[in-house]
This record gives sequence, C-alpha cells and structure tokens, in this order.
Amino acid sequence: MVNRLSPPKLKRVDRIEFVSPKKYRISNHVTLYHMKEVANETARFDLYFDAGKNAASNGIPEFVNGLLLSGTKDITSFKINDAINGMGGFYNSGISMENSVISMFCLRENISTLFNTVLDAVCNVSFIKKEVEEFLADRKQQHAINLEKVGYLAHCGFQKKLFSNNEAYSSTLKASDFENTTAEQLIDFHAKHYLQGLLKVVVVGNVDSATIQKIAAACQNIAKAEPVISPKTLIHLPSRESKTKKDAVQTAIRVGRILFNKKNEQDYMDFLILNTILGDYFGSRLMKNIREDKGYTYGIGSSLVELQETGYFIIATEVGKELVEQTLNEIQNEIAKLQQDKISNEELELVRNFMLGQLLKNADGPYAMMDLFISAEMHGKELAIYNKAILAIQNITPERIRDLARKYLNWNDMCIFTAG
Repeated sequence: MVNRLSPPKLKRVDRIEFVSPKKYRISNHVTLYHMKEVANETARFDLYFDAGKNAASNGIPEFVNGLLLSGTKDITSFKINDAINGMGGFYNSGISMENSVISMFCLRENISTLFNTVLDAVCNVSFIKKEVEEFLADRKQQHAINLEKVGYLAHCGFQKKLFSNNEAYSSTLKASDFENTTAEQLIDFHAKHYLQGLLKVVVVGNVDSATIQKIAAACQNIAKAEPVISPKTLIHLPSRESKTKKDAVQTAIRVGRILFNKKNEQDYMDFLILNTILGDYFGSRLMKNIREDKGYTYGIGSSLVELQETGYFIIATEVGKELVEQTLNEIQNEIAKLQQDKISNEELELVRNFMLGQLLKNADGPYAMMDLFISAEMHGKELAIYNKAILAIQNITPERIRDLARKYLNWNDMCIFTAG
C-alpha cells in the first residue's frame, strides 16, 4: 500500500531519453522527418517553405501565405475548407522572418487524404481576383487597427534598428502595400518560393512507412534544389529612438541587440540561464522589480530569439507614458546588478529547478519532442543538445553568469525603441 504520509523522493534530472525521428530523403537538400511514437489516433504534418518575410518586400510573402487555400481553377476555397472540416482536420499557416509553414492536425486515418487535399490547394492556387481583393481588404483593415497599437509601432521601429544593415529583415508592412500588390507579384512569388521552395516535411503520428513514402514522393517536385543561404552577419544600431502616438495612454518599450543562436553552443546555453534570471519567468528580476515592487506594468519579459545564422536578445513591456524613463532606469539597474554582483546560490537553485522543469515539460510526448528536434535541426544540431543544456544548467556558476552579463549586456550596445 502507498504510504501517503511520506512524500515521493526528489530525483535529480540528469538526462532525457529522447526518441529521434526517422529521416526520409526527398532530395539532396530536403528531408522528411517522421516521429511515429504516438499512442493515440492523432497525427500532424508540417510543410516548411523558403517563403519567409525576408524573401520579398511589400508584404508579398504574408499575402501569399494567407491565400494558399483561396482556391484553384477546379475547386473553390469554400470546397477546400469544407473538405478539410469534413474529415476533422485543423489547418494552420504561419510565417516567420525566414520561412513559412503550413500545418494540419487530424486523425491518422485521414492524413493521406488531407495531405493530398492541401498539397493540391497549395500547388495549384490560382489567386482568384475576388479572393485576393477580399483578403487584401481584410488585411488592410487589420493593419490599420495594428497602427493604433503602441506595441506594434514599437515592434516595427525596433525591427528597423535591430536589422539596420539588411533591408530584407528590417522592412515592415506599409498601407500602400495593400493597394499596389498585383496578381503577377503573387504568382511569381508563389512559383519561386512554394513550387520550388520546400525546405522540409514533418510528420508526427503512427503512420505506416508506405504512406510516409508516398508523402515524400509527392513532395519531390516542389523540393528546393539548393540550400538556403542566410546572412551570417546582421548588425544592430545602438541608439535610442521613439515614435509618438497621439492620445496614447501607454508606451511600449523594446530594448535589445543582435546576439547568437544554438550554433554558438556554450554561450547560447549559458545565456539562456542568464536570460531566465533577468526576465524569462514570472519570478524573474525584471518582473519582481518593475511589476511586483514598482507596479509600472502588468508584465515584462526578456527572450533570446533565434534566426537561421544568428539571433537577438529583446526586452519588451508596456508602461504608463509618464513611467518610461523610470522603467528604462530600472531595466538598466537590474542589468548592472547582474554585471556587478554574483547571484546567490538560493536564487540560482530556484532558476535551475524552473528551467529543468520547463525542459521536461517541453519534451513531454512525441509532438513536443518533434518541436524540440526541429528547433535543433534548424541549426544543424540533434536532440542531444538538450541533454547538454541540462549539464549547463546544473554546472553553471555565479561567476560565469556575471561574466556573460558583462560581455553581452552592455547598456551602450543596446537599441532602445519606445512608442507612445
């Protein structure tokens, strides 16, 4: 009988037993990754394309991504979506700075049919005039709404400073983009970045190998023929700028700089610990000071965002317009403390336990494990990197944290943008 008066023994997290996906070669540069170990009847497939926001200007990548299921010459958008809904599928499309992805969640018995439906819709989209006009009108209205939000204005201004040397990364949507877009631009981008731009395929679910082979074969004609070449150097512009938004009550603040990604393995993993201490969990120093103690904001956080060849550090919050300088001073003070003083063993142990718990949570189940794998694969790494992260969390010292803060969080190296 279980003795419910005695708590279970605490067990130190030393490693996670990962299950790596099986790999199927589609072309010399494109691979299908399959994670079969799903105990239930669900499944998912993802198609990644070289069609991110940096692939063209004037909003064309976002527009094409949003119109992928808008209909072909043989089937309307209504019938496409009705077919997906009729089989219990959930379609989602998204776009990041460097790629776009379309995803389908479904029952595994329907994955083959739904894959064919989506692939046909994506490859043969005809950009019907009525569909395009309605889509652009809707997005134009949403853009006008976004321009009223200080967070969006700060995001756009910060992006221009963060990627100051690369227009493909720094450009943002303008109202004129919705009016000047032509069908020819959409068709040309689609032909280059979707019909010849498949980067990888992901399948999660207990799907037989014959079905996987059929999916891989169906993707051969749209596989990208050459590897993607991303800029290895993005240069931020250390500065302080602001955007005035008349009648705004709040001011959005963005502080950050170009840093690195998993390719700088040791500094990356150790900096994640420093970042967590500073602003990446509810008990972080920024939250305790600026939210809990000062009451300047409902929330503030910091993160390390990864790109293909580099990455960037960012702190984001919104505060009352009269509290901007006080908030920036407190952010600078918290960074200075990390540079001057060693973290206590008690706080470091708390952060260790939090990060190990999050890593276990993020590796819970085949879907989560596949997401971790894709995050590592993007930078040429395998799942073993996360067990290295466990060692980094366990072995990092207060001195190492202080040294990283001195090396990478120099206030004079930051771009600061406020909007409000």
